[in-house]
Amino acid sequence: MLRVGRKAACMACRNLVSTNMGVRFRIPLQKLHPLSRAIHHRYSGNNNPQRPPHCTAARYFTSMSRLPMRPPKSHPGTRGWGYQQQRNFWVARLAARLLKLRYILLGTAVGGGYTAKKTYEEWKDMLPDFSDYNWVIPDFVWELSEQIDFEKLAKALPEMEEITKLLPDLDKIGENFTFLKSLLSSETSGDPALKATDAAAAAQDSSDKQYKKSTDKEKIDQLQEELLRTQLRYQRMLERLEKENKELRKVVLQKDDKGIHQRKVKKSLIDMYSEVLDVLSDYDANYNTQDHLPRVVVVGDQSAGKTSVLEMIAQARIFPRGSGEMMTRSPVKVTLSEGPHHVAMFKDSGREFDLNKEEDLAALRHEIELRMRKSVKEGQTVSCETISLSVKGPGIQRMVLVDLPGVISTVTTGMATDTKETIFSISKAYMQNPNAIILCIQDGSVDAERSIVTDLVSQMDPQGKRTIFVLTKVDLAEKNLASPSRIQQIVEGKLFPMKALGYFAVVTGKGSSGESIDAIKDYEEDFFQNSRLLRDGMLKAPQVTTKNLSLAVSDCFWKMVSESVEQQADVFKASRFNLETEWKNNYPRLRELDRNELFEKAKNEILDEVISLSQVTPQHWEAILQKKLWERVSTHVIENIYLPAAQTMDSGTFNTTVDIKLKQWTDKQLPHKALEVAWETLQEEFARFMAEYKGKDQDDIFDKLKEAVKDESIKRHKWNERAMDSLRVIQHNALEDRSITDKPQWDAAIQFMEETLQSRLKDTESVIKDMVGPDWKQRWLNWKNRTPDQHIRNETKNELDRLLKLHDDHTAYLANDEVTTVRKNLEGRGVEVDPILIKDTWHQLYRRHFLQKALTHCNLCKRGFYYYQRHFVDSELECNDVVLFWRIQRMLVITANTLRQQLTNTEVRRLEKNVKEVLDDFGEDMEKKTQLITGRRVQLAEDLKKVREIQEKLEAFIEALHKEK
Repeated sequence: MLRVGRKAACMACRNLVSTNMGVRFRIPLQKLHPLSRAIHHRYSGNNNPQRPPHCTAARYFTSMSRLPMRPPKSHPGTRGWGYQQQRNFWVARLAARLLKLRYILLGTAVGGGYTAKKTYEEWKDMLPDFSDYNWVIPDFVWELSEQIDFEKLAKALPEMEEITKLLPDLDKIGENFTFLKSLLSSETSGDPALKATDAAAAAQDSSDKQYKKSTDKEKIDQLQEELLRTQLRYQRMLERLEKENKELRKVVLQKDDKGIHQRKVKKSLIDMYSEVLDVLSDYDANYNTQDHLPRVVVVGDQSAGKTSVLEMIAQARIFPRGSGEMMTRSPVKVTLSEGPHHVAMFKDSGREFDLNKEEDLAALRHEIELRMRKSVKEGQTVSCETISLSVKGPGIQRMVLVDLPGVISTVTTGMATDTKETIFSISKAYMQNPNAIILCIQDGSVDAERSIVTDLVSQMDPQGKRTIFVLTKVDLAEKNLASPSRIQQIVEGKLFPMKALGYFAVVTGKGSSGESIDAIKDYEEDFFQNSRLLRDGMLKAPQVTTKNLSLAVSDCFWKMVSESVEQQADVFKASRFNLETEWKNNYPRLRELDRNELFEKAKNEILDEVISLSQVTPQHWEAILQKKLWERVSTHVIENIYLPAAQTMDSGTFNTTVDIKLKQWTDKQLPHKALEVAWETLQEEFARFMAEYKGKDQDDIFDKLKEAVKDESIKRHKWNERAMDSLRVIQHNALEDRSITDKPQWDAAIQFMEETLQSRLKDTESVIKDMVGPDWKQRWLNWKNRTPDQHIRNETKNELDRLLKLHDDHTAYLANDEVTTVRKNLEGRGVEVDPILIKDTWHQLYRRHFLQKALTHCNLCKRGFYYYQRHFVDSELECNDVVLFWRIQRMLVITANTLRQQLTNTEVRRLEKNVKEVLDDFGEDMEKKTQLITGRRVQLAEDLKKVREIQEKLEAFIEALHKEK
């Protein structure tokens, strides 16, 4: 009896022990069957019923479960034992069946939990990543968390009922799950619980099968529509939450009413990256340093919707618009980043345009159009000069885009002949960057075969590893195309030969320039919600709307940046090492001054030279002015005043002629000549000081700049017009005075007259010598011969010399009969002479004869001051010509003094002002500085500065990028 009880207890415990052995936990002794507990105590050596079970009992039960079961033997005298045994085995079988049912329920629960967890993970993955927005909220906001009224914040959040609307209908999901289970039941086998269902389904009629198939299709369509509606509801809810979040962040960032000062917000990653690109755009890449940093290049056919897509991404209509004409005439780099306010700003301007105000939007579009037209050179249609613009606003994806001019197929009237080739070259220059993301825009409303840009993109990125294809105007395409499946072929990459990373379909409005961004978003959302392209499965939900496009482009952009920026930093590091090595080898003792620093150095030198003009002594100014003025007017005084007057026979006629001619000369020519001399003298002194300064420095790198500054300053300088009138009066008064007060003035006038006449006589003898050729001494010693013309001139001169010896007081002109006589005399000696040649020769000979007589008379007048002072009349000592030269000399002295005062008091300062203005203008004109300060030394310093700046900015950006990761 005891042995049989043991076996029954072991059989009852076997399932229990073996079942729990798999999960490895101990069973409390109190929960065991009383018979099993007794057996456990006996075999484990534990006589205390409260003692917990040991591993010995567990091993015993485990070993019992492995023994083969034998039917129990019936003992005599034990009636009812067989019945009790059968009853016990019936109970065991029933317990086994119940345990199997428990397994089914347990498996169902585990599977359902796994399915629910997977569904939750999928919904969680659909949510956007809000970690990028952490930079907007400064650290001090968390310090203010205790001061924020969370009750008001809770009221601002949506109610639970609204959130539950976003959750799927559990009843419908249960029905759909049952439906999907019935679909898969035909493929399920091996489970006894499902075999009955399979048998029942196999017994249905064929008509029921057809009906079921149609019902299945309807349910699938309903499920797809329900999923699409749920996603759209979720998207609307998310947008509303984003708007509320923007307003909340604005309040937090602008909250300073409790005395807590805002901390300076750190520069965002995208701003740092944009600065690197700006420096690269200004950097001259002639030193084999190429810009391979990523940016999003927006290309497309003209009027394909490039600008509209970019505006939707920037969430503002910032670009000028036109009807069918080319509006994008130069590349526009747009840096998109998130900020509390929706504003735009140019790189070189401090003005912020509020994109929420229509006035600022219109001003921004006008400014962009003006900059484009200004960048286009004369005779061209497009320009390669980049316009840099930054746009900030809540919810904007961070990236850098470059909007390029639209690709055209034909050059129309008014365009330059090379417009098409120029646009192609600009597009290729941006797309050939191996790290540039190409955003290829295709107009969906026109035939795909008319596209030009797809072939261009295929050439630059044949594998499509960095191309994103965007089909615009899908609403018009769906309306116009007879076969909507053509759109499906386009967005699946089966129609065009080009390959791409992704394909998107967008709608950018109804084509009206007055549409707002919000209106376009609503229109786009309504279109895709009601479009059969999504309903029929031709398009997938992630492939539509500009919002999804913006997210995809931003992700691709930052992925490309993370993969390539460190490599580019290494390239610039190597370039910097090469440039520094070249500088050390070629210019070891010179500082690394770039073009701007050299210009500042040259500017200081030039200003010092101008200031040196004010240190010139008055005596130096007057001596130079007097000498230069006499050189300018001496010919007129001798030829037009002195010689005509001196040829008169009496002193009265001489003085009258001199007075008349001096008055005419003073009124018309003399003041102008004096001012010209003064201005030339100022220029020469300015140039002289520059040359002297250059000799001290021995640096010729500033020569072109100094020369250009001098020329431009002189060109801008205008002498004071009032000075001419006052100078005319002063000169007229000086020439009217005839009274020589003392002997030194008289002697100075005679010396001045004698020097002037000797100079003129020397010039005249030189002219005569050139006319007649070498004399006999030069012919014999230097082996020179006279030309036939010189021989004729010499014979004519000899004949006219004989005439002057006979008539010492001859007039200045030959009479006609005298010309005839000279000609006949020469012909008698076999010399044919023209009358004009005779007169020309006579003019020079008489001039020499007159000057010789005037010098003789000048020597006689050295003792004539006494007679002049006593007003004695003596024909031999009438020195009216000496008085004339004294008047001229006095006029020169007074004019030089007047000009010197005008120079030192006014004109030098005005010249200094002009020089400063010219230097300021040159300093603002980078092209001018590039032309005037040139050389390998300058270019090398420029490259060094730029490469260092780029490397430093790249390293700072990489450090910030790693911190954000």
